[in-house]
Amino acid sequence: MAKYYLLAVPAIIGIIGGIFAVMYFGNHDNSQKEGTFTKQQLIENGSPYEGNPSATITIVEWGDYQCTFCHKFHDSSLGIIKDEYIKSGKANLVFRDFPLNGPDSVLAAEASHCAKDQGKFWEYHDEVYNNWNGENTGWVSKDSLSKFAQNVQLNADQLKSCLDSSKYRQEVLDTYALGQKIGIDATPSFLIIKDNKIVKITGNQPIDVFRKTLDDL
Repeated sequence: MAKYYLLAVPAIIGIIGGIFAVMYFGNHDNSQKEGTFTKQQLIENGSPYEGNPSATITIVEWGDYQCTFCHKFHDSSLGIIKDEYIKSGKANLVFRDFPLNGPDSVLAAEASHCAKDQGKFWEYHDEVYNNWNGENTGWVSKDSLSKFAQNVQLNADQLKSCLDSSKYRQEVLDTYALGQKIGIDATPSFLIIKDNKIVKITGNQPIDVFRKTLDDL
């Protein structure tokens, strides 16, 4: 199998082909390691698809519910991407957890999976971001997460029971570890996949960066 390597540039890391060969840096000395991952591995244990699952482009967002720039993306470019690409059927979106801000971020990620059990992942996901109140300021708690559940007509007791059991904790931590393994080191980050190509965008880039990437694939 031919191997393809990523060339880092400020906003977009690169395009690769076939089974995705993702270069990442394992140590502070920038020693290079390589792993190969299929599209399924890059989306599994994430959110349900937002948009048509059969769309030719899949956007995989790696995010943290406490992250300032994730919140800014949610309030700005995401709506435009939904209107221009997701609602039109050109692309779909999968959210994956990258809780780099610590235990409260892990807890919020767990809650989103508990909401998925009740069929309302995206409603709950949006409600958490709509109530964002900074990084590590204490706004994420089991009580607040239960309140958010009530706001979107979820069974709050069921969600609390899910959290108390830590049903999804290991899955969230495993997803975080996978993100680190493939070179995700900031939130939000995006893997934009079409056929045998993948482009990585790091950060809440201007909407024109997303438009050019999506239109050029």
